[in-house]
Amino acid sequence: MCFLVEGKPLLFSGDTLFPGGAGNTNFGGDFDTIIGSIDRLLFAPLAADTIVMPGHGDDTTIGAESPHLQEWIDRGW
Repeated sequence: MCFLVEGKPLLFSGDTLFPGGAGNTNFGGDFDTIIGSIDRLLFAPLAADTIVMPGHGDDTTIGAESPHLQEWIDRGW
């Protein structure tokens, strides 16, 4: 689950999106579903300068992560 702050380029991404990839799907999540959601609901509509604050770890931006989507798909995590 993610929360976009209305009127601000700020996304709290929980365990959905981290620097370097999608969240862990080894414990019941579905990789294809999370990748599709990231692409459709985060990368496509949000500006590149949108700050992404994951549930833990370092912050990133949509612009820093979106060019790597195919790499994540190819590696499968």
